This record gives sequence, C-alpha cells and structure tokens, in this order.
Amino acid sequence: MPSPPPPALRCFALVPCAGSGTRAGSPVPKQYVEIDGAPMVAHTLAALAGVARLRLVLVALAPGDEEFERRVDLPAGRRFAVARCGGGSRAETVAAGLVQLARLGARRDDWVLVHDAARCLVRPEWIDRLIDVCADDPVGGLLAMPVADTLKREVAGRVSTTLPRDGVWQAQTPQMFRLGPLADALDNAGPNATDEASAIEWQGLSPRLVPGSSENFKITQPEDFALAEAVLRSRRTELA
Repeated sequence: MPSPPPPALRCFALVPCAGSGTRAGSPVPKQYVEIDGAPMVAHTLAALAGVARLRLVLVALAPGDEEFERRVDLPAGRRFAVARCGGGSRAETVAAGLVQLARLGARRDDWVLVHDAARCLVRPEWIDRLIDVCADDPVGGLLAMPVADTLKREVAGRVSTTLPRDGVWQAQTPQMFRLGPLADALDNAGPNATDEASAIEWQGLSPRLVPGSSENFKITQPEDFALAEAVLRSRRTELA
C-alpha cells in the first residue's frame, strides 16, 4: 500500500510588536519611529508581504497600543491580522500570539516564523531560504550569522576573560518552528527562553542554523536608526 503524501506546507508568521523600545531613546515605541519615510514595523511587514508562502502574518501588539492603526498601513491583501495580546516579555507575547494563530486556523503541525518587528531590513529572499531549508527538518531553525568579533566577558567594567568564538553564531529572526512544539516549549522553558530557539533547545532539541545576513540586525540603540536608513536608501538607489 503506498504511503500517504506528505502534508502540504503551511506557513504562518508572527511579529511580536508589543515592546516599548526604551533603549532606543525615542519618544514613541521604536517600532513606530519613521525610517526612510515609514515606521520601522511597516518595512518589516512589507518584507513579509513579499513571501508568497506565508498564509497569514499576525502582528501581536500591546493591549493598550493606540498607535498601530494610526501610523501603519497594512500591505494590501487579506494575509495580515492584528491582535492586542502582548505580554510583559517577548516569550509571553509569542505564546499569546500562537494562541491567536490557532484561533485563526493554524494547526499544531503548521510552521510559524517568528520575526522581530525591529529587524526591518530583512529581505523576502532570506525568509524564503529559511523556509526552503527547514520545510523538511524535524525540528526547525533560524537565520543566524557566525560571530566575527572577539568576545569578552566583563566583570565590574573590566575584561575577565576572552571567550572562544569558534562555532559561535549570533541568532537572528525569523525563527521557524511548528506551532504545537513551539507553544509547548515556551510553556516549559518559562523565563529561560530568550528567543524561540532557546525554548526549543530547552526541550533537548537542536534547531538548524541557516546563514542570514549582517544587514538583518535588530534596531536597538539610537545610532541603529541612521544605519538602517542608509541601508534602505542604498537599496532604493540599486532599484532606480
């Protein structure tokens, strides 16, 4: 008897967008600071809109968010939804977002790509590469980059030791895992989960590392805004 065909690939995206962004030093949450003429998160959503295999992109906002609809125009189409389900931490926001995705039709075995709102320079082709690599993976994976700089451990403002960087990677997003296992992993890991991959690792599993790009950095400090704007302007020049 022939084996049943593999299930069709179903991918969803979740964008945690509930943070205050205090380190960025802006008067509004950093996801709403304009970069090259549009709020940061608008650039993020535009990139996700360019990934045809995403069935739905859910933006998880803080419960009291009054800025999103006023500042952000969702990309055309019906592949976007907004939920004010954010929690006190990234892990809580992602966990609540997974519940919302399930209510919107996502199944436990569907893939969810969690992507930082503050990584607004991501390109659709990088996301597609992640999907291509992880679609048949038993665990899932994430975009990441090998660490190039020498790493120092600090104690009281001074170097205490130099850390070996061989085999050390810097995690990026999206991070792509199946909805059910990710929800279970976040529930089990609790505060130990600094990102989705660490929650999966807490389960004894090893996510796949998929090379990303140095441009896919997370806007955190005030100077990061100027760098991101320069990259976006350079891309527009390339297309002109």
